[in-house]
Amino acid sequence: MDTEKTKNGIYPPYFYNYIKLVENEDLKVVLKDQLPEIQNFFSSVNEDKTDYKYAADKWTVKEVLQHIIDTERIFAYRALAFARKDETTLPSFDEKKYAENSKADARKWIDLIDELIAVRKTTEFLFNSFSEEQFDTVGKASNYEMSVKALGYTIAGHVAHHINILKERYLV
Repeated sequence: MDTEKTKNGIYPPYFYNYIKLVENEDLKVVLKDQLPEIQNFFSSVNEDKTDYKYAADKWTVKEVLQHIIDTERIFAYRALAFARKDETTLPSFDEKKYAENSKADARKWIDLIDELIAVRKTTEFLFNSFSEEQFDTVGKASNYEMSVKALGYTIAGHVAHHINILKERYLV
């Protein structure tokens, strides 16, 4: 699979949809500064709206938040593995299966918010620990190569992407 090489790292082209949302920012700063924005946004969502989905085949607001949590964990693990020069090709993940089996709708909204905050804090610690050399390290997941730095931008952009979708399609 083709990859893009930019100042934001090496990544497959379809990840640009996330990266472009945060591409001109310092990665460590965006991960840190995004946390209060995330917390404020999700805390402002009325719990009565968290089981809403705008179409029968779409996720609920809770499932979207659980998806954000799961994806951040997976991408942070990939960044860790790549930074540590693990040459194992990491598996892909089926976000639809994860959502189907998350049981997010049975969870309390505040618990999901607290979990996202905790996950983001660990992501910040992880990315703050990486050297410039580690940011440039490339590993393989599924059928594509990606750098540690690009994974960080993808994490931040993925959250921004889903917040935009929630604002446009769920919370109007």
